[in-house]
Amino acid sequence: MTQWVRFTPPGEATAFGTLQDGQVEAHEGDLFGEHRPTGRRHAVAAVRLEAPVVPSKVLALWNNFRALGEKLGKAPPVHPLFIIKPATSVTGPGTVIRRPARYAGKIVYEGELGIVIGRTCRNVRREEAGDYILGYTCVNDVTAAELLDADPNFAQWTRAKGSDGFCCLGPAVTTGFDWSAARVVTTLDGVERQNYPLSDMILPPHEIVSAVSSDLTLLPGDVIACGTSIGVGSMKPGAAVSVRIEGIGELPNRMGEG
Repeated sequence: MTQWVRFTPPGEATAFGTLQDGQVEAHEGDLFGEHRPTGRRHAVAAVRLEAPVVPSKVLALWNNFRALGEKLGKAPPVHPLFIIKPATSVTGPGTVIRRPARYAGKIVYEGELGIVIGRTCRNVRREEAGDYILGYTCVNDVTAAELLDADPNFAQWTRAKGSDGFCCLGPAVTTGFDWSAARVVTTLDGVERQNYPLSDMILPPHEIVSAVSSDLTLLPGDVIACGTSIGVGSMKPGAAVSVRIEGIGELPNRMGEG
């Protein structure tokens, strides 16, 4: 497995590279094309980790885990059910999640696995989908929960999930990752709130990528959040939330005070 990160050294421009043994090895070129190591290394503690990719869009799936679907009384989907979170919602590890200016209700965390697209992808067959996946990352699909049904005439999914900073990604994109043996663990102020197996997924990553690519074109760096399971909850001002997937790493963020 290889872990790719984007990082910003003090006083320097943001770069990308590989993460290993507490150090980042800088690369030059294009993460999605030709690239090579520069020979420069930085201690992880000495740089700021950014969102590992800059997607043109993030797709967030709903009702894609059996346990949560059964709890909610929802039938399993036959095609991915998704909304699109804008690029401006993306943020990285360690950042503060801010409440939208005109919203005073609950802000909810949702720990998820994210698929990172590595090549332009359109109408891809399921058996070919793996060739278009660069790797996987952690996602906190933040939601202003009470906005969803605030207007009885229209479910406001984009407004509820699309605010600035409502898509936390990171800390790395891991290639060669066996998602089927992993678990998503979400903690709130150090207390475990979610711990669910990715093997409980209804539509697995290759099927998701194939199906979604029949609806729209996926570009290098785009992210598909695979949906969440039981344990979603609200974050109070100042709360620390963390999403961890062994083999990818830990994605910590904090809920803003205001």
